[in-house]
Amino acid sequence: MKKVLITGATSGIGRELALQYAALGHRVALVGRREEKLVALKEEIGDLAYIHPLDVTDFNEAQRVYQHLIDEMGGMDIMILNAGVGIAKMLPPWRADKNTIEVNVVAFAHGAHFAFDYFTKQGHGQIVGMSSLAAHLAIGSAAAYTASKHFISNYMIGFRQKAKHVDADIHITDIRPGFVKSEMTARGRNMFWVAETDKAVQQMIKAIQNKRKVVYITKRWRLVALLVKCVPQFVWDRI
Repeated sequence: MKKVLITGATSGIGRELALQYAALGHRVALVGRREEKLVALKEEIGDLAYIHPLDVTDFNEAQRVYQHLIDEMGGMDIMILNAGVGIAKMLPPWRADKNTIEVNVVAFAHGAHFAFDYFTKQGHGQIVGMSSLAAHLAIGSAAAYTASKHFISNYMIGFRQKAKHVDADIHITDIRPGFVKSEMTARGRNMFWVAETDKAVQQMIKAIQNKRKVVYITKRWRLVALLVKCVPQFVWDRI
C-alpha cells in the first residue's frame, strides 16, 4: 500500500488520480480549495481518503496541512503536485498573470521543497510534478502560463540532479499532458487529441509506478513535443 498526497484534487486530473489510486488500494491525502468537493470525494472513496481544504499559495498553511495529512495517513511515499491554473481570461491581465505565477510557480516550488525535505529525512520517496506540453512553448497570449510550465519542468530537472547528492532514494517524475478533459479545458477551442481523463490518468499512474523521469500524456504528444523543438524561434515570433 502506497501513501499518496495529491494537490488540486477537487476536479479533473487530481480527482481522477485520487479515485484510481484508492481503487488500487492506496491511501490518498487530498487537498484543494473547494471543501464541499473534497467532502464529496471522501464520501466516494471512503476510509482510504484523508482530506483538508487548502489554498496552496499560503506557504505557512500549506506546510502545516501537508504535515497534518501525512501524520493522519501514516506517512507519505509519493507527492503529486497537481494544483494549477490555466488562462484566466476573465481577470485583468496582471491579476491573471499574478494568480498563475502564485499557483503554478511559487506554490509548486514550496511544495517541491517540502516533499524533497521530507523524503530526504525518510530516505526514499517520489515527487511528481504536473507540467504540460506547454513547457516547450512561449506564447504571447499565454505568456505566464507557458512560462510557468517551463519553470515546473526545469525545476524538476534541477531537483533530479539535487537528489543525486543526498543520501536518499528520491525519484522525480515530470508529467507533460497534452489536452485532457477537465474544467480547465472545458472552454477551450481548437483542441485536438483530447484524452478522456480516466485514460490519461491510467497512463500517468503507470509512469509513476515505473518511476519515469519524463512522460507525455497521452503518448502521441511526444511526437508533437519533438516537432515543437524543431520549429525555429522566428516562426514562433510570427504567431
